[in-house]
Amino acid sequence: MTDGATPGYGSATFLPLFASPLVSYILPNPAALNDALRESILAHEGVSEGRARSNAGGWHSEPGQLEFCGEAGRTLVRHMYGMADEATRRVLAEIGQSTRPLRWSLRAWVNVNRNGDYNRVHTHAGATWSGTYYVDSGMSPDDPAASAPILLFDPCQGHANTFLQPMMPLAFPVRPQPGLMILFPSYVPHMVDVHQGPRPRISIAFNLRKEPYP
Repeated sequence: MTDGATPGYGSATFLPLFASPLVSYILPNPAALNDALRESILAHEGVSEGRARSNAGGWHSEPGQLEFCGEAGRTLVRHMYGMADEATRRVLAEIGQSTRPLRWSLRAWVNVNRNGDYNRVHTHAGATWSGTYYVDSGMSPDDPAASAPILLFDPCQGHANTFLQPMMPLAFPVRPQPGLMILFPSYVPHMVDVHQGPRPRISIAFNLRKEPYP
């Protein structure tokens, strides 16, 4: 019997049914890439009005494939495709299926949040995977815990509202750090907490859609 198990049931099989995957990866040696991305992003922000989506304040670029970031953008897009292939492989391996790399359509955009800016709760309808890459947390490297996290919410309303409440967490925070890329199903609700840092918080959000969809 394991510690804390109910007497007589320690050998029971436990399966986390319908769990939502979260995949994270830190790019090796991201400093040069991030410097190039930051320079291109802030230059483009200066000449682009941006769009209003989930952002409350801040700047949201037009969606595309980071064309305004040049070679740095193309490099990051390749990482996005690679993450989608690996995440899909792992999800299917959990249920005993194998797959060849799928065909994806990709849309990416930049969010620049300054002090007081945040992003409201939302999902990304019509996509398969959603993700974020962090160029700059906007905070001192000596204080990473102060950076504004992305909050991922339980997509099951019944679970979030009734199952083992109030003990079960309703949201899972991910703190940004330069070079970190995360990927999660597009149906997972998420938001970005209020940024309270001295520099712009720069992230690149993206959607990958399996083709043919769904």
